[in-house]
Amino acid sequence: MPFFDSKVSKFLLDDLGGTQRDLSAFITEVRGLPGARLLNEVTALGDSGARFIPGLEDVVISLAGIFDDTATSGPDAVLGPLRTHTSAVDFEYGPEGSTTGDVKYSGTCWLAQYDLRSRVGSLVEWTASLQVEGAVARGAFA
Repeated sequence: MPFFDSKVSKFLLDDLGGTQRDLSAFITEVRGLPGARLLNEVTALGDSGARFIPGLEDVVISLAGIFDDTATSGPDAVLGPLRTHTSAVDFEYGPEGSTTGDVKYSGTCWLAQYDLRSRVGSLVEWTASLQVEGAVARGAFA
């Protein structure tokens, strides 16, 4: 059974113009995938325990990273304009990398939050939350 170091993980996000951007070099943390789904309780009188049926997915991806304002490819150039974008964009996440056959989680998302953090004696950092629209797909990189 192979294990993977996070340094090989990849996170790609479409920019405002629909071009896929690899933000991996600027990201220090990805959380929330494959994500949560809601469970609807259907427990009735006489049941001996709680019963549920599966509901909708409700996935929020949390990202953290190092600030960079490189035009077109830096995280600030990609995430900043998405704050006010009026349509969802595509994402791809490869926890073990992005070579052929590697596991890939993908879908469409909205930028729900983008914050910068400056602190004396530290790098300028950022955090972002992406609200997934629809379901997260699990597949493989081709």
